[in-house]
Amino acid sequence: MSQLARRVLLLFICLAALSCPALAQKQKVITVRMIDTRSGVLIATTNYLVRINHQETEHGDWITQNEDGSGKFILPPEAELISIHATYEAATLTYVNCDADKDHGSANHAPNTDHWYPVADILSTGVVAPNLCVGKKVPEKLQVVAKPGEYVFFVRPLNSREQFSQ
Repeated sequence: MSQLARRVLLLFICLAALSCPALAQKQKVITVRMIDTRSGVLIATTNYLVRINHQETEHGDWITQNEDGSGKFILPPEAELISIHATYEAATLTYVNCDADKDHGSANHAPNTDHWYPVADILSTGVVAPNLCVGKKVPEKLQVVAKPGEYVFFVRPLNSREQFSQ
C-alpha cells in the first residue's frame, strides 16, 4: 500500500472517530417525571403516550423507564414541541394532566386538552408543567424543580364521573 493511500485511510479513520461523539451530542434526550398531584410521589410507569409537533400520532413506546421510576425519552431530530399523557388500569384509562385540568368542561377546551411544550426549553432549562389540580396554596411536597433536560408534569386519576363518560 502506498504512503499516500495509508495517509488517506488514516485521515478517514480519524474523521469517523471525531464525528461519532458529535452525532451523539446532537441527540435530544429528555427525562420525564410524572408526579401524582395528591401525594407528590413519582408515578413509575411505561404507559406514556407521546406526541410531537401537533401531530395526531401517539407513540407509546418512545419512553423507557429508568431505575428511579422516571422515564428516558430520545426525541427524533425533527421534534420541536411535545405533549405527553399516560395511561393506567391496563391502559384503558388516561390520567388527567393537571396543566389542563381547569380546562375540563369549558366551552373552549375538550377534556384532557393537549398542552405543548418547546423541546428547546426542556433541554436548556427544564420544564415543570403547571399544576392546576391544586388550589392557590401549593403544598411543599408538590413544589418541584426541573433540571435542564427534564420535563415534569402532574397528573390525577379520573374521577368516577369522568370514568363513566369514557
